[in-house]
Amino acid sequence: MKHLLKVLVAVCFLFGLIAGPASAGNVLTIKKGEPVHLAAWFVTTGPNSSLGIDTFRGLEIAVEEMGGSIKGHPIKLSSQDEGCGPEGGQTAASKIASDPTVLMAIGSSCSSAAKPGVPILWKMGIPSISASNTAPFLTDPASGPDFSGYLRTCHNDNIQGAIAAEFAFKKLAFKKAAAIHDGSVYAQSLAQVFADTFKKLGGTITSIEAVSPGDTDMRPVLTKIASGTPEMIYMPMFIPETAHCVKQAKQVAGLEKTALMSADGSFSPDFLAAAGSAAVGMYHSSPDFSALDASYTAFLEKFKKKYGTAPEAPFHAHAYDAMFLIKGAIEKVAVVKGDTLEIDRDAFNKALHETKGMKGLTGTITCNQYGDCADPKIAVYQLTEADLKANKMSTVPFWKQY
Repeated sequence: MKHLLKVLVAVCFLFGLIAGPASAGNVLTIKKGEPVHLAAWFVTTGPNSSLGIDTFRGLEIAVEEMGGSIKGHPIKLSSQDEGCGPEGGQTAASKIASDPTVLMAIGSSCSSAAKPGVPILWKMGIPSISASNTAPFLTDPASGPDFSGYLRTCHNDNIQGAIAAEFAFKKLAFKKAAAIHDGSVYAQSLAQVFADTFKKLGGTITSIEAVSPGDTDMRPVLTKIASGTPEMIYMPMFIPETAHCVKQAKQVAGLEKTALMSADGSFSPDFLAAAGSAAVGMYHSSPDFSALDASYTAFLEKFKKKYGTAPEAPFHAHAYDAMFLIKGAIEKVAVVKGDTLEIDRDAFNKALHETKGMKGLTGTITCNQYGDCADPKIAVYQLTEADLKANKMSTVPFWKQY
């Protein structure tokens, strides 16, 4: 019965049978006292929840700094759990798309959720901006019009995967490497970019193997990789799968001294809890916050004061920047008529993509026509005994290219 009621409400919203901000044609009309509704779709449950929770907190701090309003209207932040997967992404996006009061979606957390979700949102004229989707295809011109309402303030994995390969080949002087992915568009793209770059540099990729989300026994794949005697295994997956690989690699003959490296998808204290002492000595690529200025230091102080803890995942500052990017686009195109605010959805999406030179926490934000807006600064971190003891990911880069 509850499910049926939700469906009926969604249908009523779609056909304008329930009151709320009106949308005539492609113009959203927000009346006196009604909020500017922004809908987050992050992963907020399960083993990867720290990624979504941390990102949402970045949004909340930005809203507080805006005084909780834009153009005289309160900001409403709603939230849907996208589960860090295609099914969750489709469900979350469908719920958001059924609500005509939503101006913009902020998310998703995971690229695998964005792949089915973004087209659903854009079909209803709702653009989406992500602070943590890094899969290259999302801003690839070949992805077509379904993704023309998409932007991100985080880096593109064409950059992160290449940096990981350069670190392995140039810094560590490795000539042989293998890779493992979990079939997600995030992990598979990163593994491929790493492999392609490593080979271009002159290295050999002994194998690229796949596991499935939820797998716990990684020994068959690791044993197969061991036969190629790689000096490094690159495993840019999410927390549980990476943790299983890291713990079990130490138990496979021939891999006892093989270097291990992951990426930002497992850069969280939750990973340390899952992997334990086996993680000591391994590497991660992730945004380099040591390169940011005093404004980020002030942000951290606000974060710790509000939540009683330091950030636990890499994309809180990227979410903060996304919120101010949205604010700038609204201020550019919104038309005030008395107590009413009118926002042309097409003009709003255009203004988002035309953002240039915005000073953000993560650097200077400039968007291209395909939605890449980041000023990427990627570093490589090495986990130490001290990190494990403190249950915190390192904040001091082991290596950075720039």
